[in-house]
Amino acid sequence: MIKSGLVAMMALLICSPAISAAGDMKVETFLAKADALKAKGMLALASSDIGVLKAEGKAAGEEYRARIKSDKAKKLPPHSCPPTKAALKSDDLLAHFRTYSATQRKQISVKTAFAEMMKKRYPC
Repeated sequence: MIKSGLVAMMALLICSPAISAAGDMKVETFLAKADALKAKGMLALASSDIGVLKAEGKAAGEEYRARIKSDKAKKLPPHSCPPTKAALKSDDLLAHFRTYSATQRKQISVKTAFAEMMKKRYPC
């Protein structure tokens, strides 16, 4: 019974049109989901939002790396100059996101905010 309920819940999550493609999320939504997960403590491990936030972060990182690679190929000035192996903690990302005003958080995407953080953190 529990197993069939779990399968049904996963199917609902996969097929749900309410979940937008990774990379479309606004900073406001990301922070709200992150704060809700933090409030759940250990129960957060069972939340589907963990996967949603990870996918969003992964999409932001991939777009950023593609931009760096594209700029280099086009011989454009680099957007930023991160080290080969840049370590980034989730707390650093969340702290950067919190620097935006409430109005900005509603308008700026996670991808854009991530790129801005990298530019600030690793200027050329």
